Amino acid sequence: MSVLNVVLIGYGAIGQAIFRRLQGSARVNVTHVVVRPQHVAEVQAALGDTGVEAVAEVPAGTTLALECAGHEALGAHVLGALEKGVECAVMSVGALSEAGLPEKLTAAAEKGGTQVHLLAGAIGGIDAIAAARQAGLSNVTYTGRKPPLGWKGSAAEKVVDLASLKEAATIFEGTAREAASLYPKNANVAATVSLAGLGFDATRVRLIADPAVTENIHEIMASGEFGEMQVTMRGKPLADNPKTSALTVLSALRFLDNRASPLTI
Repeated sequence: MSVLNVVLIGYGAIGQAIFRRLQGSARVNVTHVVVRPQHVAEVQAALGDTGVEAVAEVPAGTTLALECAGHEALGAHVLGALEKGVECAVMSVGALSEAGLPEKLTAAAEKGGTQVHLLAGAIGGIDAIAAARQAGLSNVTYTGRKPPLGWKGSAAEKVVDLASLKEAATIFEGTAREAASLYPKNANVAATVSLAGLGFDATRVRLIADPAVTENIHEIMASGEFGEMQVTMRGKPLADNPKTSALTVLSALRFLDNRASPLTI
């Protein structure tokens, strides 16, 4: 197979981690990095002599774009790219809690005759939930547990004193739509689980700040005609961004590898 060319939308902690992992890849080649106009020169300098160009918009001729920039990027770049026929993969799945956005993405992909892929990110078992939905799901509950630092800069700071927390505290309990809206940088997993299963309003979410843990812990419980399912994952955070699980980066790399490989799983 020929080398897969990809444009990265975003060059924050996740984008940089993906970029570093792809350096020297024989299958996947990053051609451009899309960032805000005021950051183009800075990012171009950081890219150095890699041959990758920093730009402010998805370039003409792009065939595949990977979004790892945050929720605003879907409206700023992904919708337009899809309408032009660019296949897109989305990591900021929590953004789809915004009413009407899933439909807009679908319409844009249909207009461009392409596809938009929602990546599983930090959680496993998404394939099983989506398969179980075909026969009917009764209940899906997601519980996210992180060390207090993992919730810094979020709505959790209005609920508890993260710095002095001595025992586990529930910082949120409600629907996946509410969770993704209140914790956009932390609850992409809740959004992904809901989209695979019962939807944002029927999926229950509980978020916990726990000083006794050092990992990001994800728990899914689902039941339905297929039987019952329980998944627990203890993901290590990205070294330079404790709000993000390292598996998020690996999920994107797996997607790209599958797109470039003759054999996929």
